[in-house]
Amino acid sequence: MSSPPLAPPGWSRWLVPPAALSVHLSIGQAYAWSVFKPPLESVLHLDGTQSALPFQLAIVMLGLSAAFGGTLVERNGPRWAMTVALVCFSSGFLISALGAQTKQYWLIVLGYGFVGGIGLGIGYISPVSTLIKWFPDRPGMATGIAIMGFGGGALIASPWSAQMLASFGSGHEGIALAFLVHGLSYAVFMTLGVLLVRVPRAADREATASGPDAVAGVRVSARSAVRTPQFWCLWIVLCMNVTAGIGILEKAAPMITDFFAGGSAAVSASAAAGFVALLSAANMAGRIGWSSASDRVGRKNIYRVYLGVGALMYLVIAVFGDSSKPLFVLCALVILSFYGGGFATIPAYLKDLFGAHEVGAIHGRLLTAWSTAGVLGPLIVNWIADRQKAAGKHGPSLYTLSFGIMIGLLVVGFVANELVRPVHVRHHVPAPREAADAQRQQPA
Repeated sequence: MSSPPLAPPGWSRWLVPPAALSVHLSIGQAYAWSVFKPPLESVLHLDGTQSALPFQLAIVMLGLSAAFGGTLVERNGPRWAMTVALVCFSSGFLISALGAQTKQYWLIVLGYGFVGGIGLGIGYISPVSTLIKWFPDRPGMATGIAIMGFGGGALIASPWSAQMLASFGSGHEGIALAFLVHGLSYAVFMTLGVLLVRVPRAADREATASGPDAVAGVRVSARSAVRTPQFWCLWIVLCMNVTAGIGILEKAAPMITDFFAGGSAAVSASAAAGFVALLSAANMAGRIGWSSASDRVGRKNIYRVYLGVGALMYLVIAVFGDSSKPLFVLCALVILSFYGGGFATIPAYLKDLFGAHEVGAIHGRLLTAWSTAGVLGPLIVNWIADRQKAAGKHGPSLYTLSFGIMIGLLVVGFVANELVRPVHVRHHVPAPREAADAQRQQPA
C-alpha cells in the first residue's frame, strides 16, 4: 500500500472539507433511492418491500463495511479509502444499469445494495479521521461539514434523478440510462476528493492541537475501545437516535397524509413531497449546526438535547400533532435535525473519549448501530401501521403506538448518554515518545 499523501508546507487545512464533501455529497444519493422505487415496481412488477431491498442492503453494508474496513482506512489513509469508495459506489450503479437493462432485479440488488453499499461505508468514514486530525480545535464543526454532505446529497440527487427519468423515460431502458449517468458522474465528482485530500504533518497537528485529548494525551486503540462501556453506551445512544429519526424519514410522505386526511387540511402529493424535502434540509442543517454547537456546549450536553427534546417532540406530535399542521411539521423538522446532528457529532464524541489515534476505525465499528437502526426504525413504524390498519384504525391512530415506542427508545438513549464517563487509563495506548521513555527507564 502507498503511504497517505502528506500535506506540503503551507497547505491550507480548509481544502480538506471540500475533498470530504465531494465524497459525501455523492454517496448521499442513497437517501434519494425512493425516486427509483415507483418505476422499478412498475417495470419489474415488485411490491414496496421488494423495491426497498437495495436501499436496506446498502445501509446494512454501510455499517458492516465501515466496521470491518475502519482499521484499513486508518492504516492506508484517506486517499486509498476514497478511491475504494469511488470504485465500489460507481461500479454499483453500473451493475445496476446492467440489471435494469436486462430486467434482472438481482443485479440491481447486488450492484446498488451490496457493491454500492461497501462504497457507502468506506466513503462515509474515509475523511473523518483526517478531518479530526486537521481540526482538533473544532472537531464537531469539521466532521459536520463533511457529514452534512451525506444528508444533503439527496437534495441534489432527487430532482436530478427525477429529471433523468422524465427525459429518458421510466421504462427499463430509461432506468438503466439514469443509473449509468449516475455511476459515471459520481466517479468524476469523487475523483476531486481523491486528488485533493491530504493528511497533516506532525508540525501541522501540533500547531492546531487543543482540546481534551491534546491535554490529557488520550490514545485508545480500536481493539481496546470496543471493550469499554463507553463505546457500547455510545452505540446505544446512536442506535436510539437514528431509530427515532429514520422512523419519520422513511415514511414521511404517507405519515403526513394520514395525519391530515380529508377536509380542507388534506395534504396533496406535491405538498407531501415538499414535506420530505424540508425534512432533508433539516437533516442537512442539523449536521453542521448542532455538531458545531457541540464544540461550545460539549458532546454530552448536545446529546441530552437530541434525546431529551427529541422525546418531547414525539410526545407533542402524538398528543397534538393532528390538531395543527404547522406544529406537526415543526416537531418533525426538529426531530430530523437531531437525527442529522447525531450522525455529525458522534465522531467528535469518540475523539473526546478515545483520542484521535484510531478514531476512524472506532467510528467504523460504531456505525453498526446505524445498520441496526436502519432496519429497526422502518420496521417499527411500518409493521405497527400495517397492523393498526388491519384492525380498522386510520389517521394518527396508525402511529400512536410506534411514537410511544420511539419515546421509550429515546429515553433509553438518554440514560446511556448519562452513563458515559472518561475512559479508564488502563485502556490508553502510550504515545510513541512516552513508550520510548518508558523503554529507556527499564533496567537492562
